[in-house]
Amino acid sequence: MSTESAKHADQPAPSASDIAEATALLVPATSAGMPPTAQLFWAVVEANGVLNRGFGVVSSTRLAVGQYQVVFTHDLTRSAYVGSIGLTGAVGASPSGEIAVVGRFGVPNGVFVQTFTSAGAPADRAFHLTISS
Repeated sequence: MSTESAKHADQPAPSASDIAEATALLVPATSAGMPPTAQLFWAVVEANGVLNRGFGVVSSTRLAVGQYQVVFTHDLTRSAYVGSIGLTGAVGASPSGEIAVVGRFGVPNGVFVQTFTSAGAPADRAFHLTISS
Protein backbone atom coordinates (compact mmCIF):
# COMPACT_ATOMS: atom_id res chain seq x y z
CA MET A 1 0.00 0.00 0.00
CA SER A 2 1.40 3.41 -0.91
CA THR A 3 1.90 6.12 1.70
CA GLU A 4 -0.96 8.12 0.13
CA SER A 5 -3.30 5.10 0.28
CA ALA A 6 -2.28 4.41 3.89
CA LYS A 7 -3.21 7.99 4.87
CA HIS A 8 -6.77 7.44 3.68
CA ALA A 9 -7.22 3.78 4.69
CA ASP A 10 -8.65 4.69 8.09
CA GLN A 11 -11.27 7.05 6.63
CA PRO A 12 -14.74 5.66 5.88
CA ALA A 13 -16.03 5.81 2.30
CA PRO A 14 -18.45 8.70 1.70
CA SER A 15 -22.13 7.81 1.85
CA ALA A 16 -24.51 8.33 -1.07
CA SER A 17 -26.08 11.29 0.75
CA ASP A 18 -22.62 12.85 1.29
CA ILE A 19 -21.87 12.53 -2.42
CA ALA A 20 -25.27 13.98 -3.40
CA GLU A 21 -24.79 16.93 -1.02
CA ALA A 22 -21.28 17.65 -2.35
CA THR A 23 -22.49 17.44 -5.95
CA ALA A 24 -25.34 19.87 -5.22
CA LEU A 25 -22.87 22.32 -3.71
CA LEU A 26 -20.62 22.25 -6.78
CA VAL A 27 -23.26 23.38 -9.29
CA PRO A 28 -24.09 26.97 -8.22
CA ALA A 29 -21.14 29.20 -9.11
CA THR A 30 -23.06 32.48 -9.25
CA SER A 31 -26.26 33.74 -7.64
CA ALA A 32 -28.10 32.48 -10.73
CA GLY A 33 -26.12 29.21 -10.87
CA MET A 34 -24.05 27.83 -13.72
CA PRO A 35 -26.06 26.99 -16.82
CA PRO A 36 -25.67 23.45 -18.16
CA THR A 37 -24.30 25.04 -21.34
CA ALA A 38 -21.35 26.76 -19.59
CA GLN A 39 -18.29 26.72 -21.83
CA LEU A 40 -14.60 27.51 -21.77
CA PHE A 41 -12.87 29.14 -24.76
CA TRP A 42 -9.21 30.01 -25.14
CA ALA A 43 -6.64 31.50 -27.50
CA VAL A 44 -2.85 31.71 -27.69
CA VAL A 45 -1.78 34.74 -29.72
CA GLU A 46 1.64 35.78 -31.07
CA ALA A 47 3.00 39.28 -30.33
CA ASN A 48 2.25 40.24 -33.96
CA GLY A 49 -1.43 39.27 -33.51
CA VAL A 50 -1.30 35.94 -35.35
CA LEU A 51 -3.48 33.26 -33.77
CA ASN A 52 -1.23 30.36 -32.76
CA ARG A 53 -3.91 27.99 -31.46
CA GLY A 54 -7.16 27.99 -29.54
CA PHE A 55 -10.60 26.56 -28.92
CA GLY A 56 -13.75 28.33 -30.09
CA VAL A 57 -11.70 31.18 -31.50
CA VAL A 58 -12.33 32.61 -34.98
CA SER A 59 -9.55 35.18 -35.39
CA SER A 60 -7.03 37.48 -33.74
CA THR A 61 -5.78 40.82 -35.02
CA ARG A 62 -3.12 43.28 -33.88
CA LEU A 63 -4.80 46.71 -34.02
CA ALA A 64 -1.87 48.88 -32.86
CA VAL A 65 1.17 48.57 -30.61
CA GLY A 66 0.02 46.41 -27.69
CA GLN A 67 -3.64 46.34 -28.82
CA TYR A 68 -5.43 43.24 -30.09
CA GLN A 69 -8.89 42.00 -30.93
CA VAL A 70 -9.69 38.30 -30.48
CA VAL A 71 -13.02 37.03 -31.87
CA PHE A 72 -14.71 33.82 -30.72
CA THR A 73 -17.63 31.73 -31.99
CA HIS A 74 -20.08 32.77 -29.25
CA ASP A 75 -21.50 35.94 -27.72
CA LEU A 76 -19.22 36.73 -24.77
CA THR A 77 -20.93 39.82 -23.35
CA ARG A 78 -21.69 38.19 -19.98
CA SER A 79 -18.46 36.20 -19.72
CA ALA A 80 -15.30 36.34 -17.62
CA TYR A 81 -12.00 37.13 -19.36
CA VAL A 82 -8.56 36.12 -18.07
CA GLY A 83 -5.34 37.06 -19.86
CA SER A 84 -1.71 36.25 -19.22
CA ILE A 85 1.51 37.38 -20.91
CA GLY A 86 3.30 34.29 -22.22
CA LEU A 87 5.13 32.78 -25.15
CA THR A 88 3.22 30.65 -27.62
CA GLY A 89 5.64 27.71 -27.47
CA ALA A 90 7.57 25.70 -24.91
CA VAL A 91 11.01 27.26 -25.49
CA GLY A 92 12.35 30.63 -24.40
CA ALA A 93 11.61 33.18 -21.74
CA SER A 94 8.64 35.50 -22.01
CA PRO A 95 9.38 39.21 -21.67
CA SER A 96 7.95 40.77 -18.55
CA GLY A 97 4.86 42.89 -18.91
CA GLU A 98 1.25 43.49 -18.07
CA ILE A 99 -2.06 42.68 -19.74
CA ALA A 100 -5.59 44.06 -19.61
CA VAL A 101 -8.65 42.34 -21.11
CA VAL A 102 -12.24 43.51 -21.61
CA GLY A 103 -15.17 42.73 -23.87
CA ARG A 104 -14.88 44.34 -27.29
CA PHE A 105 -17.32 47.25 -27.68
CA GLY A 106 -19.56 46.67 -30.70
CA VAL A 107 -18.33 43.08 -31.20
CA PRO A 108 -20.33 40.74 -28.91
CA ASN A 109 -18.06 37.80 -29.79
CA GLY A 110 -14.87 39.81 -29.27
CA VAL A 111 -12.36 40.57 -26.56
CA PHE A 112 -10.08 43.63 -26.54
CA VAL A 113 -6.59 42.92 -25.19
CA GLN A 114 -3.90 45.44 -24.29
CA THR A 115 -0.31 44.48 -23.46
CA PHE A 116 2.33 46.67 -21.82
CA THR A 117 5.93 46.66 -20.61
CA SER A 118 6.43 46.35 -16.86
CA ALA A 119 6.76 50.15 -16.83
CA GLY A 120 3.26 50.51 -18.33
CA ALA A 121 4.20 51.51 -21.89
CA PRO A 122 2.20 49.84 -24.70
CA ALA A 123 4.20 46.93 -26.14
CA ASP A 124 3.55 43.94 -28.35
CA ARG A 125 3.51 40.80 -26.20
CA ALA A 126 2.38 37.24 -26.90
CA PHE A 127 -0.46 36.21 -24.61
CA HIS A 128 -2.85 33.49 -23.52
CA LEU A 129 -6.55 34.31 -23.17
CA THR A 130 -9.22 32.22 -21.44
CA ILE A 131 -12.95 32.94 -21.53
CA SER A 132 -15.49 31.41 -19.15
CA SER A 133 -18.94 31.77 -20.64
